[in-house]
Amino acid sequence: MANDPIHQFQIQDLTAPVSIGGYEISFTNSALFMGVAVATITGILIMATAKGSLVPGRLQSVGEVWYEFVHNMVRQVLGHEGKKFFPLVFSLFSFVLVANMLGMFPYFFTVTSHVVVTAALAVFVVGLVVVVGIAKHGLGWFKLFVPHGVPLAILPFISLIEIISFFSRPISLGLRLFGNMLAGHIVLKVFAGFVVSLGALGLGGIIGAAAPLAMAVALTALEFLVAFLQAFVFAILTCVYLNDALHPGH
Repeated sequence: MANDPIHQFQIQDLTAPVSIGGYEISFTNSALFMGVAVATITGILIMATAKGSLVPGRLQSVGEVWYEFVHNMVRQVLGHEGKKFFPLVFSLFSFVLVANMLGMFPYFFTVTSHVVVTAALAVFVVGLVVVVGIAKHGLGWFKLFVPHGVPLAILPFISLIEIISFFSRPISLGLRLFGNMLAGHIVLKVFAGFVVSLGALGLGGIIGAAAPLAMAVALTALEFLVAFLQAFVFAILTCVYLNDALHPGH
């Protein structure tokens, strides 16, 4: 079980299930670490903004860089009109980033390695795009699926491609995050298992374990980078999709 690379993704009930309306509801390790992620974000930002010094300390600097990074992203992609979506993008980026980072610690649970979580976030984002687009432009928002300047003869075919592309967004958005976190953790677990297995063989095994140990260390550093990049990609694509709601014209 210790070397099973899939066991780390198993959802476990931490409380006895309660039946409500025919559905069993319980508090799981996934729910626990989602709460830990939110509490961590809240705690860091509260401590970062508690003093508000003119010359920021280390924690305040982290909070300011964190804020400015997302703010600049929203401003560059959505413009001034899109600043009202900053709290949403900031929350999504922060949650995905911290959830990814927490999953890097031994014996912690990686929330974003479950497609049900990433898909829920992706469906929410795309659903919001539809609601905002229709609320702002009415039926005129649907011209998003009718590219300007396309010859009438091929317009139905192009519009069909646009519709399929749009409704595949939650799939690609959710699967990208889920797939990267799942694959990275499996590879790390496999190499860690090699180290443990070879180390149990004696001196020769310990010497042979040096290579997979070095690879595990390198992959850990790479996985921290991937954890940040996937949060960034999720946030930037959210901005791009919201831009379609604000400016549906091609």
